[in-house]
Amino acid sequence: MTSATDPRPRPADGHGAAGATVPVRLIATDLDGTLLRDDKSVSERTVAALAAAEAAGIEVFFVTGRPARWMDVVSAHVHGHGLAICANGAAVVDLHAGGKIIEVRPLERADARATVEALRAAAPGTTFAVELTTGIHYEPGYPPFLFDPAAGIGTAEELLHEEVPGEGAPVVKLLAHHPAITPDDFLDLAREAVGSLGTVTRSSPTALLEISGPGVSKASTLARCCAERGIAPEEVVAFGDMPNDIEMLAWAGRSYAMGNAHPAVLAVASGRTAPNEEDGVAAVIEQILTER
Repeated sequence: MTSATDPRPRPADGHGAAGATVPVRLIATDLDGTLLRDDKSVSERTVAALAAAEAAGIEVFFVTGRPARWMDVVSAHVHGHGLAICANGAAVVDLHAGGKIIEVRPLERADARATVEALRAAAPGTTFAVELTTGIHYEPGYPPFLFDPAAGIGTAEELLHEEVPGEGAPVVKLLAHHPAITPDDFLDLAREAVGSLGTVTRSSPTALLEISGPGVSKASTLARCCAERGIAPEEVVAFGDMPNDIEMLAWAGRSYAMGNAHPAVLAVASGRTAPNEEDGVAAVIEQILTER
């Protein structure tokens, strides 16, 4: 049985890429709880592994729930390739251009307003934040973003209002927080309440949900980027630790849950590696390069 510290893959359960029979062309990795240490640093071992992968001709995509403006944690470790998928697939970002957003898959404001209404009815006490391409804004009762001191504060309806319909900054995602419901229960409740209005997921250990446009996920945007490059799913290795990584891990030919991953992530990944604090991503990359 594969252990938490063994980077070797288990059978891929239908992905068609167990072992090293298909050459790896792209590595897709989550950041928080996965590539990054708990202090948000990138270890020397991981920096070396990323550089070695790119030197071997393997593309590296950072695929994260973070907004573009929070990508400075890895900007120094971008080599030949500089694209990242941010906000759970809602934005494609050019890290070589200072985090410039080059593609947006927005949550329509009408759907965002309907989502707010649905969640307020289903889970009274929910507070919201609105992530725009220009920055984040939140309701008075929402946990403040210490990294965004310039954020605007108002009701969700005020934050989603446009002076001229269709001319406001695109909504990258809606965030919903509840002070009492457990994280997984809140996720289940919200998915039922929101339905087809948007894609609901979570990456926080608290009851903080992230809502993107319908069909928008890390997996769907990664699939689009790979198709543009002629890269098949079986040529992709993906890493993650939280529910917002599940679709990506299921899509990739070879996928790894971190040793610190959520149980639902452990259930879907085709392999398991060491926790983020023990450089689990680097361990697998080193193994891949040895196989080559």
